[in-house]
Amino acid sequence: MQKDKAINSYLHLHLIVFIWGFTAVLGKLISLEALPLVWYRMTFATVFILLFVVFKKTSLTLPTKTIITFLFAGLIIALHWLTFFKAIKESNISVTLACLSTGAFFTSLLEPIFYKRKIIAYEVFFGLIVIIGLYIIFKVQGNYFYGIVLALSSAFLSALFSVINGKFAVKYNPTVISFYEILGGVLCLSVFMLCTQSFSASFFQLSANDLLWLLVLSSVCTAYAFIASVGVMKYLSPYTVMLTINLEPIYGIILALIVFNDKEKMSAQFYIGALIILSTVILNGILKNRKK
Repeated sequence: MQKDKAINSYLHLHLIVFIWGFTAVLGKLISLEALPLVWYRMTFATVFILLFVVFKKTSLTLPTKTIITFLFAGLIIALHWLTFFKAIKESNISVTLACLSTGAFFTSLLEPIFYKRKIIAYEVFFGLIVIIGLYIIFKVQGNYFYGIVLALSSAFLSALFSVINGKFAVKYNPTVISFYEILGGVLCLSVFMLCTQSFSASFFQLSANDLLWLLVLSSVCTAYAFIASVGVMKYLSPYTVMLTINLEPIYGIILALIVFNDKEKMSAQFYIGALIILSTVILNGILKNRKK
């Protein structure tokens, strides 16, 4: 019985990672600029998660200081998504996802700071290999320089968010954390957009196509994927989850090639650089598991 649940959870996890890979494709399909795209994504996702909270009768009561901390963390995830979608608009899906794979390298730099642990020698070595992979991508895709910088910024923000969230996850309900963090992102973006007078009548006039993809992005790729990912972790080891999640860029690049065809075809050197980065991330995970 337990074995069946583990197998089902593993297959479910691959579906979730496949869905996350589709997020980049949706970012390209939606005609909105990055800022309104992220605002709508987080606003709709907040509503969907709130409906789930009501359905499950989950309490949202937390100390005020904790809620403020979660709201601030929401700003980090909002900036991560903002730079992520902006990178896709400025370059393409393949370049963005390849650079986003450097998140594991940034995490290895941030963890010693946040968790007061020693720097691990092989992580530094892997970091140098990742830089080689990035150099190859920069060299062959120099015309996407701004997009690459945005994607690397997104990877750093993702790593920062993950390290901070790691401290929260052991103490609080993940659904409650997600609700306040995404709400925090909405509030921060709304304040910025009010100050810059970004809200207008045209801002709220969405095409049927954009509205459809936004609903898919916020419900399936955000609210559902998050809640489901928490569920499968009950039956799978963190190592299995981590390695499977590292397949997201691969799924995303394959989906981009299927959907956009020639627009996403890259040079052989690009795929060599991307493969170097992805292989390093996976090898890092394998060594971490053996060390434990």
